[in-house]
Amino acid sequence: MPMLSCLPPLRRRPEALAPKVGPLGLSPKKVGDDIAKATGDWKGLKVTCKLTIQNRQAKIDVVPSAASLIIKELKVPPRDRKEVKNVKHNGNITFDALLKIARIMRPRSMAHKLEGTVLEILR
Repeated sequence: MPMLSCLPPLRRRPEALAPKVGPLGLSPKKVGDDIAKATGDWKGLKVTCKLTIQNRQAKIDVVPSAASLIIKELKVPPRDRKEVKNVKHNGNITFDALLKIARIMRPRSMAHKLEGTVLEILR
């Protein structure tokens, strides 16, 4: 399962995808369009896309990081990453929103309990 880090919803250049999906018999242009469609909600945030390929059909799953989930929860407007650098994010997140993020991150956490996952996100 190839993992790609991408900036949505920009379509990945086919020549950048070709070494990863070409040997699997997939069209890089079509995979790039599928990635753009799957990551439309994450405009301006860097997320990882997991490609699951079965019977020459690519299924794209978005695997956001804790930072991406927090920034999305802060409802920060999208920015152009090439022009706006070193942005300081500030705002308040409710405890319920923090628990929601922790539940999403739970399978990838190293903590034994949800309490530890919440602490991982806060640090």
